[in-house]
Amino acid sequence: MSIPAARRTLGVVFFPAFDWAISPTHPEREERLLYTQDQLLEEGLFDLPGITEERPELASYADIESVHFCLPGVEKVCSVSHLASAGGCIRAADLILEGKKDRAFALVRPPGHHAMRVSWGNRGFCNINNEAVMIAAMRRKRGALRIAVVDTDCHHGDGSQDIFWNDPDTLFISIHQDGRTLYPGTGSVRENGGIGALGSTVNIPLPPGTGDAGYLYAVEQVVLPILHDFQPDFIINSAGQDNHYTDPLTDMRLSAHGYAVINSLIDPHLSVLEGGYSIRGALPYVNLGICLAMAGLSFEYIHEPDYSAAASGGNIVSDSVKRICGEALERYLHPASEPFDGHRSGSWWVRNREVYYDTDGIFEHRRESTRLCSNCPGITVIETSVQSGQRAVCLLEPRNVCETCRAYAREHGGVVLREA
Repeated sequence: MSIPAARRTLGVVFFPAFDWAISPTHPEREERLLYTQDQLLEEGLFDLPGITEERPELASYADIESVHFCLPGVEKVCSVSHLASAGGCIRAADLILEGKKDRAFALVRPPGHHAMRVSWGNRGFCNINNEAVMIAAMRRKRGALRIAVVDTDCHHGDGSQDIFWNDPDTLFISIHQDGRTLYPGTGSVRENGGIGALGSTVNIPLPPGTGDAGYLYAVEQVVLPILHDFQPDFIINSAGQDNHYTDPLTDMRLSAHGYAVINSLIDPHLSVLEGGYSIRGALPYVNLGICLAMAGLSFEYIHEPDYSAAASGGNIVSDSVKRICGEALERYLHPASEPFDGHRSGSWWVRNREVYYDTDGIFEHRRESTRLCSNCPGITVIETSVQSGQRAVCLLEPRNVCETCRAYAREHGGVVLREA
């Protein structure tokens, strides 16, 4: 019997972070990936021609600081494991950019999609935003790229949304459990992008209990038409797996087979692991299904031992799912004239925010002022402080900053971050 070869070559970058855990029994610990590694080896995934396991490299502090204002300093926020996790994502991107692989999957931890532009510590198990660091590295190597990030984690990717909020060249789509029922409480359909990138953020908040059919409806009716319209150079799947029907932290009913179908439809160049805390019941099967889908191989027989159609929500697409999807697509096609939050103040768009770092118990107050500019997305001044009394003023220059905004940035000090 011949061994099937992958229709697309796939590199799987693996890093379980043995030395990093919030606590020994915390859901976010190294066993999350060790069971997956065992499953991939037992199923002979790496015996298939075209599929290889790859090792991560360490990201540098400069890589991290190309995306984040780490306060009070990058060494306080970012451990070696975070450097390896972000570096694993950069390694996955390099496999694609250098033509060594057709597709790549970064199976890494710690996760990152709750880490915002300003990072004082850990929130939602995240310190550093792996996808954002990877995208910045890709743009440094390849110049201007239109990139789409499709976040399928059960929790709203509020950190990724924050980083790409005012970037018209990065489309961010998040399909998640309604924030009124789950951390971090954000991700409504009206959250649609910043003053310089209206419509580039798309949120699809699904009701608790949504299963395979509801998720596939959202992908087919909203995500695929938007991707077709946006025409990205690269598609990235922020592949959280905590919407599985056995996950202990959430209330959704997606199956491993459903995940594989979603990945096949989105057809990402790169996938990056985010959440997922059913360590034995979900992750080994979901990750195997994603690998097969990315390699263009059949995933027809991927099912959990306890799988049943009822467990994964059956074939129900509720009226509320259809309504939410219709509104999300409409807001992309016809975005509002101004962001949903904030106000005009002279030549600036200003919004005040309160950010809670649930793991580290940090309360942050943040005032963001984005210069209204007809030639570029505008520079953003971020004034941030925490309850300890520490504070900072940070200035973000967008990649395609105009000369007028650049001149303003030169005149005003603070910590300056120039996007790649």
